[in-house]
Amino acid sequence: MSVVPVSKKQHPHDDAPDTAAAFARLAGLSDGPERQALRDELIESWLPMAQRIASRFRGRGENVEDLNQVAALGLVKAVDRYDPALGNAFESYAVPTVTGEIKRHFRDHMWVLHVPRRVQDLRNRVRAALKNLAQTIPGQRPTVTEIAECAHLSENEVRTGLEALDCFTALSLDAELPGSENGYDLADTLGEPDAGFDLVIDREAVKPALRTLPERDRTILYLRFFGGMTQLGIARQLGISQMHVSRLISGCCATLREEIASDAASATSGEGPARPARRGSDAA
Repeated sequence: MSVVPVSKKQHPHDDAPDTAAAFARLAGLSDGPERQALRDELIESWLPMAQRIASRFRGRGENVEDLNQVAALGLVKAVDRYDPALGNAFESYAVPTVTGEIKRHFRDHMWVLHVPRRVQDLRNRVRAALKNLAQTIPGQRPTVTEIAECAHLSENEVRTGLEALDCFTALSLDAELPGSENGYDLADTLGEPDAGFDLVIDREAVKPALRTLPERDRTILYLRFFGGMTQLGIARQLGISQMHVSRLISGCCATLREEIASDAASATSGEGPARPARRGSDAA
């Protein structure tokens, strides 16, 4: 089975073969080995063009092999969807198809933080403006105003685009910070859960209930939980038995739990806190 040869012709790009006759033949073939062979030959003939387009996107965080693979995928789509009956040259259809496939790859797979399409477009325009300004004012970082004038954007849009530049890549948590000593890395700057916040919440929740206790009960609780005294030490200071101190502590804690639970239930139902009558301490 013979396949129509793909000829070459003079063209601004050396990687643009003359495949008009081959595409016309491909359109007239039904599915089968002959059509598959001609399709494969067309794809192979245009691969240099796809690789040339892929080379434009070097230095953006993706390796060359993956870029070429994505460009080849776009080329396959272009070959399968191209209709020579429309009268347009294949290259005019293939170039935007391959370019769009590469851009889609960057948009969908290369962003560490996914941002809206509008912000991605702003990032690309700001990036292009920075590249142009680097040639006109070498050695000097352009200002936001200069970038806005070059990219025909507002200054707020430029700031958004500049922030998006940092969303394309991310540092590892193990990355050592510039100027740090003794291996100080990014992970060392991250905070950890602080149990002290829960303690503050608990203290604020129990304050109103503590005010309802008699003075001696409050003193016992303070000496035990804030003064760090033992029950025996509290008993000696107040002139009562250790067993009595233990009963008072247990009773106070039970009272506080009941009042806090009652306040929580009242807050959930939308009612105000209902305080029980002040309870006196046990007789000495």
